[in-house]
Amino acid sequence: MPHLIALFTVFVWGMTFVSTKVLLGVMSPLWILLIRFALGFLALCALRPHAFQMEQRSHELLFIGAGATGIAAYYLLENMALVHATATAVGVIVAAAPLFTAILSAFSGDRSALTVRFFAGFTLAMAGLVMVGASAGGAGAFAFGAEDLLGDGLALLAALVWAVYSLLVQRIAQLGYETIASTKRTFFWGLVFIVPATFLFGGAAPAAEVCLQPHIVANLLFLGLVASAACFVTWGVAVKELGPAISTTYIYLVPALTATASILILGEPLSAPIICGLGLTITGLLLSQTHKENAPERP
Repeated sequence: MPHLIALFTVFVWGMTFVSTKVLLGVMSPLWILLIRFALGFLALCALRPHAFQMEQRSHELLFIGAGATGIAAYYLLENMALVHATATAVGVIVAAAPLFTAILSAFSGDRSALTVRFFAGFTLAMAGLVMVGASAGGAGAFAFGAEDLLGDGLALLAALVWAVYSLLVQRIAQLGYETIASTKRTFFWGLVFIVPATFLFGGAAPAAEVCLQPHIVANLLFLGLVASAACFVTWGVAVKELGPAISTTYIYLVPALTATASILILGEPLSAPIICGLGLTITGLLLSQTHKENAPERP
């Protein structure tokens, strides 16, 4: 059962890029972000209705930082990247976040991850990212257009932001806060940043008749309730039962799942360089992370 739970979680995460790509046809990245995490926050409030108890007031800074990076900045960058690049390319590129997490950890004093295995895996993964990014767009069989470069750059920046968030989440977990309650607090602070940004820069609100279309409702509920709220819980169960090392290997199925769904549902191109790039990226991620004992959460 824990393995099935882990597979369910990564399957959902692999589908989020496709679901967001569909929604971008009718609403802006910020409005998708606002609706998604408002739904997720309400679901978490239903699961943990009691007020969050902060052990020290200084700990609030960690939750503010986590909300600003992992909820507001990461998902905004991801959504914007999907405007300019394919779901396949974005899904593969943001999967490099654990590599950046290891590098940032080294700057904070933990250099245990920076081994020969890590650098070999990093090189393979980066080569795979370049291949997918150059092949998945519309610039040609193997070339970067300006639109592709912008989308791929935003996705790479999102991966870096997620690395910062992962370190903040790790620190929060070390303080002993319960997962669902701390996630609810993080969602709250994410919405604090998302709400004003949406009304200032998100453009006109999507029309009610658009939002009430069955496929739009289904995608919003999927992103808010399943991918954002439920998967925090299911991933926590998987890590608890399987351990972080085994759970991490499941995460690296996300790029392949995203690429498959993008090709089947969105009709995105499939070519030999994309397949080769996917293989290089997943191999590099596995190679660089097999020694690690901690797996960062991903909503």
